[in-house]
Amino acid sequence: MHELLTTQSLIAFLTLAALEIVLGVDNLVFIAILSGKLPKEKQSFAQKIGLLLAALGRLILLFLIAWVVSLDQAKLFTALGNEISIKDLILVLGGVFLIGKATWEIHHKIEAALAHGTEYDSGANSAVASFGMVIGQIVLLDLVFSIDSVLTAIGMVNPADYTSAPVPLTGVPWPPLVIMSCAIIAAILVMLGFAGPLSRFIDRNPTFKMLALSFLLLIGVILVAEGLHQHIPRGYVYFAMGFSLMVELLNLKLISNKLRKRDKKQIAAADSAAI
Repeated sequence: MHELLTTQSLIAFLTLAALEIVLGVDNLVFIAILSGKLPKEKQSFAQKIGLLLAALGRLILLFLIAWVVSLDQAKLFTALGNEISIKDLILVLGGVFLIGKATWEIHHKIEAALAHGTEYDSGANSAVASFGMVIGQIVLLDLVFSIDSVLTAIGMVNPADYTSAPVPLTGVPWPPLVIMSCAIIAAILVMLGFAGPLSRFIDRNPTFKMLALSFLLLIGVILVAEGLHQHIPRGYVYFAMGFSLMVELLNLKLISNKLRKRDKKQIAAADSAAI
């Protein structure tokens, strides 16, 4: 118990929880966009189910830690001069799926706007996607993000630094497993709180949906690159997306101010005409 209450353990928990939240943004955006294709009354439920499945998947993989590590060690073939493991292959396939899904959504949004002469209304099309199809796609990407998340957690906490008795069938001392589990649960709880507001915000602002889809496209490229051992620091991508988000928020504020000024002029003109 004393190893669980040390400064090192507390710092590891806080750092890992913060990192899990940052890495979970990818998953959260994907869930928000997919759930937006469902009827309004089912969206919140789909988001909760998606995030709870993500938490369950990560916790299960955490207790199958030896198997997860073996995925990174089992080499399948060589590509671009690098040995590709099972974990690498999963990352590549997940990245390709994410690239394809984001590209299809962007294409569908643009084509719908051209066909109808208006911005694509996700709510009008939400009945096209079935609940099972949406949950299935969420589970598929949850698996990819969960493997990446668990391996990150192992690297951050470093179980070799602990001397307590290992948890049966894992070979890992119980304090780091508790720390990693609590950090994952804390991150999922934070994402559960933000899932609804994020989904509603994206739904109300079509330009932000395009930005979110572009973000998923970039994450897909990063997953493919990492699977092929071509490291791209995620900090660069998050900075670029954060900067783009700030610019989009300024545009939204500018448009809001113009609409407010136009409404005031219309009200003033109507009052003058009434007099």
